[in-house]
Amino acid sequence: MRELRLSSPGGRVTGTELARRLGWPHSKIYKLENGRQTATSGDLRAWADGMGQPDTFEELESRLKGFESHIRSWRRQLAAGHRPVQDSWNAEVSRSKAIRVWEESVVPGMLQTADYSRHIFLRYAALQGTIRDTDDAVRARMKRQEWLYQGGRRLHALMWEAALRALICPPSVLVAQLDRLTGLIGMDTVELGIIPFGASLKIPAANGFWIFDERLVVAEDWHAELWLDDADSIDAYARVWRTLRESAVYGADAQHLINTVVRELAPR
Repeated sequence: MRELRLSSPGGRVTGTELARRLGWPHSKIYKLENGRQTATSGDLRAWADGMGQPDTFEELESRLKGFESHIRSWRRQLAAGHRPVQDSWNAEVSRSKAIRVWEESVVPGMLQTADYSRHIFLRYAALQGTIRDTDDAVRARMKRQEWLYQGGRRLHALMWEAALRALICPPSVLVAQLDRLTGLIGMDTVELGIIPFGASLKIPAANGFWIFDERLVVAEDWHAELWLDDADSIDAYARVWRTLRESAVYGADAQHLINTVVRELAPR
């Protein structure tokens, strides 16, 4: 969009002049160009016409659609509540044979209890100001866990010790969630690794992400999910996951770490 404005056939057009032509606030021009506001198809049509290049609209719209497919804002995704988002995730999970996940401060959704999951949805609904379809969302997330009991599947889950301790729910709910984790250790479809606080880290712990087979990465941020399907991005996240894995404990050591946290929570 900025390129069209700066390379107009009649010479460079200032943001002020373009805003005047379109009848827009001056600030809208720079919000669109700097990614602070997502353009609509109508905005793109007006922009192309305002620059005297209506034939560029189709290319602009094509780029917008590609952008929206990779950067899925929470505002747009949650407009109809959390259940539709869970349904989209369920479809991706059902297509997958191997899933790798990293979470730094929350138990991965596919390993959550219903009570723990309910508190997560309520927290995010309050944060985002969205529809509270909590029970429907919880049921959809619980249905996803059927994948864990199908042969030929494998969930490789990594989490930081912070996920065991974060009181995003009442202590009693967290204790039940931790008991659920210990029951999953040793399942042939689940590999559960936990990075203790005292472990040496080769890279900083950062936002959670999921790798579906070798075809898709979904990374979470506060404003959006990133759905990445290009080979370079998938390879980058796979390297991050392998590097984090080197600091994790498994099996009896992971169970001991979980039990230590449970004992600390019990008196609360």
